[in-house]
Amino acid sequence: MRDQGKIAVFGEHPRVLNMEKKGVKIPTKRVFNLAESIDYQNGAIVSKTIIDHETGTVTLFAFDKGQGLSEHTVPFDALVYVLDGKVNITIEGEVFELKAGEAIIMPANRPHAVDAVEKFKMLLTLIRS
Repeated sequence: MRDQGKIAVFGEHPRVLNMEKKGVKIPTKRVFNLAESIDYQNGAIVSKTIIDHETGTVTLFAFDKGQGLSEHTVPFDALVYVLDGKVNITIEGEVFELKAGEAIIMPANRPHAVDAVEKFKMLLTLIRS
């Protein structure tokens, strides 16, 4: 892991490069491709919230190679679905390597971290209730 590419996380999951209001963020009743709905940015983590409600969020992320999120916890279960590339997700010290088409559930209140092995995109579903 490269520390320079890590985003320190305090409290609830960050909204990296994202300043949006609550609600549905894309047109409804329209077919779209998740992986094509967000672009990579050199040296950065980009996020795009699709749905944001009090009860949960659905967010797309695009991580450049070497970027990541430092170890943190959130009080909610979270589902990560990898859309493109490879990522190492560490949960309670155990490293899981995921590639496109694979998913993992990060349990509530358990420390976890994200490290982009290569550029990767993921869909994060966070359930708050």
